[in-house]
Amino acid sequence: MTRTVRTVLGDLDPADLGVTDSHDHLFIRSPLLPGQELDDPAAAEDVLRAYAAAGGRSFVQWTPYGMGRGADSLAALSRTTGVRIVAATGAHQAVHYGSGAESASDGLAERFVTELTAGLPGAAEGTRAGLIKVADDPGPTTEHTRRTMAAAAEAHHATGSPIAVHLEPDGDPHEVLFRLVTRHGVRPDRIILGHLTRFPDRAVYRSLAAEGVHLALDSPSRAGHPADLQAFDVIADLVEAGHATQLLLGADTTTRTARRAGGPTRLLTDLAPRLARTFGPQLPELLLTTNPAAAFAADWRTP
Repeated sequence: MTRTVRTVLGDLDPADLGVTDSHDHLFIRSPLLPGQELDDPAAAEDVLRAYAAAGGRSFVQWTPYGMGRGADSLAALSRTTGVRIVAATGAHQAVHYGSGAESASDGLAERFVTELTAGLPGAAEGTRAGLIKVADDPGPTTEHTRRTMAAAAEAHHATGSPIAVHLEPDGDPHEVLFRLVTRHGVRPDRIILGHLTRFPDRAVYRSLAAEGVHLALDSPSRAGHPADLQAFDVIADLVEAGHATQLLLGADTTTRTARRAGGPTRLLTDLAPRLARTFGPQLPELLLTTNPAAAFAADWRTP
């Protein structure tokens, strides 16, 4: 089979993906972030136009089910701006759903498969998700997360979709990999771990990289935040350790405040030039273009 990247406008040859923001949000809401919702299609269009003007070609939105992912706007935004959008199915931690946490855990695998193969509810016909987003817990793993990860693995085996994982700094990323890889049989190269810059101990992210997963460095929307300040050092360390082909870059813009700080455009106007000056132009090309083409492409199946 020929691998393709599943965008909201259809399947795409990975070679055509181009410069990619591998972890971001055009739309998102959570009871944990009152007043910071990203819910305006016109503002999302402005973001994509600025991103395209800076050289961006593709945008991967990790917003899962039940968090205001703007499914009814994604296809039109992609057509209008020319930016290819990859949407997510999946489910976040229970706390992001408030009183609706239980409904977020009902019929998960079937829901994931439907959104990956038939389309997103409320969206234009044929608007399908192109990845599954799940999340680790802070502290001990909850029953909600166990069910979510089991469903993600089941949907992955049924469709071929990559799985993206939100990590917590006080969670257990190795337990995440044990659950997905050992218990549920997902190949490591089909997994993308996000928020590596949250771990100050280089032994943690080096050991995760050694498992063969893709690693998303996704803090440049947080200008001046500790995670942003150490992003360059984390990338440099992983490149030195021989893991450059596993690294992805994303801005992970989750609030209106972060969007005002530059969002995905800053990824291309700040971080990428710094990497090019230190390591040469080949490294930003690898992290922004070559690696995403491998991470998000799949041999899609319809069960």
